[in-house]
Amino acid sequence: MSVRFGVFVPQGWKMDLVEIADPVEQYEAMTAVAKAADAGPWDSIWLYDHFHTVPEPTMNTTFECWTATATLARDTQRINIGQMVGCNGYRQPSLYAKIASTVDVASHGRLYAGIGAGWYEHEWKAYGYRWTDVPERMAEFKEAVQIIKKMWTEDEPVFQGKHYSIDKPINEPKGVRQPHPSFWIGGGGEKVTLKLVAQYADAANIGGGDPELLARKCAVLREHCDKLGRDYDSIIKSTNIDLDLAASSADNIGRVEKLIEAGADYVNFYIPRVAYDHDPMLKLAAEVLPQFS
Repeated sequence: MSVRFGVFVPQGWKMDLVEIADPVEQYEAMTAVAKAADAGPWDSIWLYDHFHTVPEPTMNTTFECWTATATLARDTQRINIGQMVGCNGYRQPSLYAKIASTVDVASHGRLYAGIGAGWYEHEWKAYGYRWTDVPERMAEFKEAVQIIKKMWTEDEPVFQGKHYSIDKPINEPKGVRQPHPSFWIGGGGEKVTLKLVAQYADAANIGGGDPELLARKCAVLREHCDKLGRDYDSIIKSTNIDLDLAASSADNIGRVEKLIEAGADYVNFYIPRVAYDHDPMLKLAAEVLPQFS
């Protein structure tokens, strides 16, 4: 089975730029990883959509996701660029659709447009976004997905929901990838999120790299596809691995094999300290990725 691979660039969110003092040098470190991935066998690079660091908010750099996506699109030539995943609460869905369309053109059709409902409560409140409970947040997310898809596929889209509405917004150009920018929905919610994947998405991201969890979620996604008449195999099933720097190439191959058995056909690696040392990324590219091409 052919599997594709992505890699996260160091953006600051996971405290992965703190050893670099100058903000320009921090940004260039992120760009350097993107360029190194672009020169290798990787299919994609990824950014997180967060404003504050984890595991707790600290006074440290976190570069904004969509701004960085746009700049990396112009700093690379081949590789796809995505968000894991865009937070719906941070941008009106109509604005999200417009931003994504613009970046898809800027990248010459290399955008993987990711979106999810969002979860980082501290961040929402600090930035002045209204924090809601899960049912309302998921209801907003459901409407947003529909609006985004409409704006990418219709000339005069109209939508009137409880949380959002649009009235024939002009979204030109809609992007250059056909039939629209590649749409990635993140999350494993079985009743709402995975059903939205079956209805609207090109790809699902079920994070964590846990084979048992992934297998269960893929089974639920398949059920939704069967009910809706969607081809399950037409949807990319992705998951994320935090690389253990002490692990051998054989260990990583085994880990990927288990995820494939669970249903994954796309794996994204987060590599600690890649801002300072590209060697683990280059080793993955040389020794692990070719085993699955």
